[in-house]
Amino acid sequence: MNILRTPDEQFTHLPGYDFAPHYMQVETGGTPSLRVHYVDEGPREADPILLLHGEPTWAYLYRKMIPLHVAAGHRVIVPDLVGFGRSDKPDSVRDYTYQRHVDWMLSVLEQLDLRRITLVCQDWGGLIGLRLVAANPQRFARVVAANTFLPTGDRHPGDAFLQWQKLSQAVPVFETGKLIRGGCVRHVPDAVKQAYDAPFPEESYKAAARAFPLLVPTRPDDPASEPNRQAWQALEKFDKPFLCAFSDKDPITRGGDQVFRKRIPGCAGQPHTTIEDAGHFLQEDAGEALAEVVNRFIEG
Repeated sequence: MNILRTPDEQFTHLPGYDFAPHYMQVETGGTPSLRVHYVDEGPREADPILLLHGEPTWAYLYRKMIPLHVAAGHRVIVPDLVGFGRSDKPDSVRDYTYQRHVDWMLSVLEQLDLRRITLVCQDWGGLIGLRLVAANPQRFARVVAANTFLPTGDRHPGDAFLQWQKLSQAVPVFETGKLIRGGCVRHVPDAVKQAYDAPFPEESYKAAARAFPLLVPTRPDDPASEPNRQAWQALEKFDKPFLCAFSDKDPITRGGDQVFRKRIPGCAGQPHTTIEDAGHFLQEDAGEALAEVVNRFIEG
């Protein structure tokens, strides 16, 4: 496994982002130790909010939300998934599996010994984060699911997603910032687009971004299908508060909140909400509104 590490100078002078970096080493079966970056803001004695990003973003996605959570008295933890942000980046698509991503983030939870966690998860942050909840429900106090899902491959993923899988492998340049801009409905300034590109100075740094579309279970015998079915069995017993906060203009996950509300007991009686005028990357489009929803949910 060849491991790349984005130079620190890539992360200087990013608009709206001045959080101190923190690092830890994580390991999982068959891989060397990797450095994972995380943001850790707010009082250490406070119950933590764990913000998990997805594809192809990094902790920068949550820059509008972190100060509002800290101002409300919360500790905020925002890891960069392996292959993204300031975390180490194995340079082969084959180095990444769904299970490894889960195990790497589980190591973060265990090393920080996070408990009474409020999980906020979007996109692949949900595919990974909900697996963590299912396996370790005792560590979590509540969940906020935003524009995410937990597929098992038992249903056809749709032609559009299959086309995206093929495109993600075929394009000579995987344009991360352009992809994020396309997943927003509000204007994304060039400087912000460049901040999303910052972790990837060359194409060789983008193996994780290319791998994620391939790791979504799209058939019943996918390696992640059975683990995700087992996770659903655990989530169908999860009776702690579970809130859906999907956006109104996301064609990718539209309707996914209804699946959670139907199957997870903790959804009953919760103030599920729709974040208005926001696309797939609702943290970018309306991060302040989502942060307020999360803060009210915790207070309630």
